[in-house]
Amino acid sequence: MYFQGKTVIVTGAAKGIGRGIALLYAEKGANVVAADIDEAAGARTAAEIREKGGEALFVQTDVREEADIIRLMETANRTYGHIDILINNAGISVFRPFFELSPEEWDDIINTNLRSVFLCSREAAKYMRHNRDGGAIVNIASTRAIMSEPDSEAYAASKGGIVALTHALAASLGRYGITVNAISPGWIETGDYSKLRQIDHEQHLSGRVGKPDDIARACIFLTDRKNNFVTGINLVVDGGMTRKMIYVE
Repeated sequence: MYFQGKTVIVTGAAKGIGRGIALLYAEKGANVVAADIDEAAGARTAAEIREKGGEALFVQTDVREEADIIRLMETANRTYGHIDILINNAGISVFRPFFELSPEEWDDIINTNLRSVFLCSREAAKYMRHNRDGGAIVNIASTRAIMSEPDSEAYAASKGGIVALTHALAASLGRYGITVNAISPGWIETGDYSKLRQIDHEQHLSGRVGKPDDIARACIFLTDRKNNFVTGINLVVDGGMTRKMIYVE
């Protein structure tokens, strides 16, 4: 019952992992503030929550823009009176051959994926620090922060930066009772799960590809105040894929 009446802000809540996170917090009784640049899809997420009897508000937000983030936090606090949990999920990826990657594309990925975590955390923490029991921030990083394939430089840098920023924020915000953790998802299928091949599932020690709910449940664990001894970590949720020894025979 901890999440009943808590205010949870989820960026990138329109689709995929963000939508799954928003829906689960709503099931737990939280007030969900769904933030996304996609107005139509974001509004659908909030409407779906309300149709199921939950409480949700959609705020169109471009996380690259400081003014949008400030407005998001002000709206959430004005509507519900407090901000308790922030899930920094918004992100984009562009996989471009290294010699063709432009500075503009680099900047767009860094600003969307990494700079937004700094700005959203700063603005949310301004409200959380006045809560009696502090607050919780979860940053969605990626296993690409610790392993790579060609032509993923900007995305890898942004996700590696999120992991480092997470423990720095944990150190700075701990005095206010605010925990800060990261989750690094592996392969999380946000499309048609039934179209996955057996070989896709077999790449994982768990025997299956992940689903958005797997990340949502990890968020629930890290933001439950009973677990506030956990802060500054990067929780890898990948079905064991990054620990599987792979040989080409």
